Amino acid sequence: MKESGDEIMNKIYIMLLLVMMAWGFNVAAIKVLVTNIDPILLTSARIFAAGIGVLITLQFMKILRLPTKKEVLLIFYISFFNVVIHHGLMAMGLTLTTGVNAGVIVGLGPLLTMILSTLLLSRHITMFKAFGFFLGFAGVMMTTLLGSGGLGSVSIGDLYIFLSIAAQAFSFILISKLNPDLDPRLLTGYMMVGGSVVIFIASLSLESRPEQLIQLWDPKLGMIFLFSAFICTAFGHMIYNFAIKQVGPAETAIFINFNSFFALLGSVLFLGEFIKWYHIAGLVLIVSGVIIGTGALEYIISRKKRTKVA
Repeated sequence: MKESGDEIMNKIYIMLLLVMMAWGFNVAAIKVLVTNIDPILLTSARIFAAGIGVLITLQFMKILRLPTKKEVLLIFYISFFNVVIHHGLMAMGLTLTTGVNAGVIVGLGPLLTMILSTLLLSRHITMFKAFGFFLGFAGVMMTTLLGSGGLGSVSIGDLYIFLSIAAQAFSFILISKLNPDLDPRLLTGYMMVGGSVVIFIASLSLESRPEQLIQLWDPKLGMIFLFSAFICTAFGHMIYNFAIKQVGPAETAIFINFNSFFALLGSVLFLGEFIKWYHIAGLVLIVSGVIIGTGALEYIISRKKRTKVA
């Protein structure tokens, strides 16, 4: 029997929720990994494994093809921000801050994307969205300042996490502006493989010892690595790219908020960290800012009005 439109959408919503859970828990997973292995070296191995996983899957799906010379340049250009800077700074940041702080800051991603699209793509900003931007940044400032004891003692790890999310947001703008002809899933796979090679070369220049990767043979670390590389990074991004086309960017922005919730939950369950009142308050401000600043709230209100009229 053919599924109805509502049944299909419900399945997509469930898929999105599971991806957000995986991405949230991935913060705790990376935190565990980088405390045992050099963060830059670990990131290169994790992203390379994820990229190979994506490309193998796409081969089975009959989507895989070689990029053109022009596409190769675009892949490396975008992957510098989307993979090298984003994942590199994320791994380094998690060695210098708590998983809880990182989880809250990660929630700022959609808001930063909207801010950069407004500045770089000349999109109009309303007072409604400006208020959302203010709430989001207030949430991050509350989390980092109160958590570190004041402006003079803000964690450099928190700054790395923020810059990591900003780099990823900028890469989304590049993808929108450059508009590559590659299938988004194929672009993701090639960016991961290409970016991971650059990160590995960088790790060698920083005198990282590749033999540290032998620690991944440890059953616990090995399982965490496979979860992070394949479930979270590879399949998580593939599912997300599929779902966003079906759901739309406005509603997807709402689901992104679950990312921070699960990151906080994972930090408590797997890292033994504690959530303070300012973490909750900061998260509430960021979630509110994302819903308002990205236009998701306006979209939901207008859709309800159209439904009533119909």
